[in-house]
Amino acid sequence: MSERVLVTGGAGFIGSHTCKALAAEGLVPVAFDDLSRGHAEFVRWGPLVQGDILDPAALAAAFTRHRPAAVIHFAALAYVGESVEQPLAYYRINIAGLINVLDAIARFGARTIVFSSSCATYGIPATLPVTESAPQNPISPYGRSKLACEQILADVAAASGLSTACLRYFNAAGADPEGELVERHDPETHLIPLAIDAASGQGPALPLLGTDYATADGTCERDFIHVCDLARAHVAALRALQAGQRSLTLNLGSGRATSVRSVIAAVERVTGRKVPTVVAARRHGDPPVLVAAISAARRAIGFEPRLSDLAVIVETAWRARCQGVR
Repeated sequence: MSERVLVTGGAGFIGSHTCKALAAEGLVPVAFDDLSRGHAEFVRWGPLVQGDILDPAALAAAFTRHRPAAVIHFAALAYVGESVEQPLAYYRINIAGLINVLDAIARFGARTIVFSSSCATYGIPATLPVTESAPQNPISPYGRSKLACEQILADVAAASGLSTACLRYFNAAGADPEGELVERHDPETHLIPLAIDAASGQGPALPLLGTDYATADGTCERDFIHVCDLARAHVAALRALQAGQRSLTLNLGSGRATSVRSVIAAVERVTGRKVPTVVAARRHGDPPVLVAAISAARRAIGFEPRLSDLAVIVETAWRARCQGVR
């Protein structure tokens, strides 16, 4: 029987793409999701267990039935702005939820976990590109919750021998090139889908959150990684742990900085439509530039961002958003 991997948050954007990547490697992804922000129709490559990571009994039932050998843990709240408004929810779900997952792992004997972390743990970096050894000084409850989770994982691994990977990724974007999955958030806060919606008339004008940064065109620059590159990296990290690697902490990005205005230009080229914009105030805490150093991931897991060219990201996002999920 094929090896099973419990994917918490497996009905979400990155989780569902990772389930597809796991299946392509001959593994059976078991999506564990409460569907509060995920979508049942995105679960296509293995069973769906509807459950809440804050419910230990639901986790125990999933482990009892499916006996996963490993866990990939995505389930969390992940909006920076929302975390400022609802910090207790972020600490409760992100931290207590991980503790429940780790309790279930210890109880049922899984030995491996790949954790969805974030570049938000770095805060505003002092040097670029950001390496894994950069100081972690998060400036939002979301970032602080992810950093706390990393520290919990390190302590549990030291005490129990659990194999762990913490993957700090930058701006996930794009969509499944085969059209089977799409980015769908409510509310949508990500730049590329918002720009596409503005271009198609399905959304309002795109706000430019600051046009006076010390960058080439005055707008923020970010590191966009295609979600399929991200998904494959999770599978590669899992394989590395299963092969004997005890711990990994890796940045995942394209290694390139792209400005907001460059994204807008790419959306206009791909769609053939103008992106209406409106100048707005800077968002508190936004660094001018954020870009990942990815050499460690290349060495450790053979990571290569093959689909993370901006044109490919925008084209796959546009096609999926217009056509919907097949």
